[in-house]
Amino acid sequence: MQLRTNQSSVLWRQVWGLSAILAAVMFSWMAYGIYQPKILQDLGFIQLATCLGIIQGFLGAVLEPLVGAVSDQIQQRFGSRLPIITTGVTIAGLIFVAVAILLQWKIPVGIRPLIPVLMTVWVMSMIIFRGPVVALLRQAAPLTALPQANMLLTIVFGLVGALSPIMNSFLTSIGGSITFILGAISLTVGATILYVSTPKNILFAPSQSTKSDISLRKISIIFIIGLGIGLEINLLLRKFPLILHKQLPIIQSDWIVSAILLTSALSVIPITKITMKLGAKLTIKAGMLIVLTCFGATLLNLNSILAIGLIVAGGIGFALIFESQIPLILGMLANDRAGLGTGLYFGGMGAAGSFTSILLQSAPLTSGTELLYGTIVLFVFYFINQQNI
Repeated sequence: MQLRTNQSSVLWRQVWGLSAILAAVMFSWMAYGIYQPKILQDLGFIQLATCLGIIQGFLGAVLEPLVGAVSDQIQQRFGSRLPIITTGVTIAGLIFVAVAILLQWKIPVGIRPLIPVLMTVWVMSMIIFRGPVVALLRQAAPLTALPQANMLLTIVFGLVGALSPIMNSFLTSIGGSITFILGAISLTVGATILYVSTPKNILFAPSQSTKSDISLRKISIIFIIGLGIGLEINLLLRKFPLILHKQLPIIQSDWIVSAILLTSALSVIPITKITMKLGAKLTIKAGMLIVLTCFGATLLNLNSILAIGLIVAGGIGFALIFESQIPLILGMLANDRAGLGTGLYFGGMGAAGSFTSILLQSAPLTSGTELLYGTIVLFVFYFINQQNI
């Protein structure tokens, strides 16, 4: 009876809108990830091509919480997060179009230094609306139904991510200009679907005169959770497939990543029921423990069957984490602080991505080191969980 009540209380049209813009964001990041290093190298910024992503990740660690807090203020004053979402989408789309036009001609030497700046502004514009968009999930569903609402986002993330190798080949074949135009179109379409699918009484809710209190302790905890989970997810999707590729040389590492994400999408429905029953805290710890076990298993001499089993286990662990992460964060703060909460979490994940890149570039990361970092993350999360978050 409770499950039916929760299902009926979810604004599924709005959740579909959130899923549409999530797919557009993922497509845009694919396009950026493919062509950013290539463009910088072609313009002579070879060293910058390897470190710009790291710089942008740390920039996001600072900018994400600030943008989240601003979106909460806009929500409080105007009753909507639409202004900041529209601003981010517009800037990102315009930059995509500008880069598409520039790629049609040889970029003059005098303006070439502006290209890395333009790319950084694009990343900042994506940051502007990513957190506020996810914060809208709190308006689409009550706390008890957040896992069900987030289930659709997990499926979209898994399926779109699983298509990454195919999409990368397609985008590479059509060239940068067309790719960036498609990126601009996808962002515009995704934002439009989000707008028309959101009930007007939700999109433009009555403004509030008061704001909930939040402590520095809780702010720090949310950021640390994002940092820890981000580190574990980055190791799972960036280092773990490289290790398994040695056991399964016929399968490229990017296809192993696809298999992990596809498994997560296919397993999310029963995992949602588990999350509803156990709660987000226990579910996310279970996912982290499974991922950690996968890291530890790579220390063994695996045969092909066991290696494939680890891919499936890694996908289930990822689904457990991804399905429960947003309900956990949004459940820690009042509704009027949802933007700050998602900003802190994504900021931590951005810092984790940069930290992982530094680790991978500085020295070969072994299975033992991967297991060590994963163990530290699990113990830190366990300690935080004891603090009654």
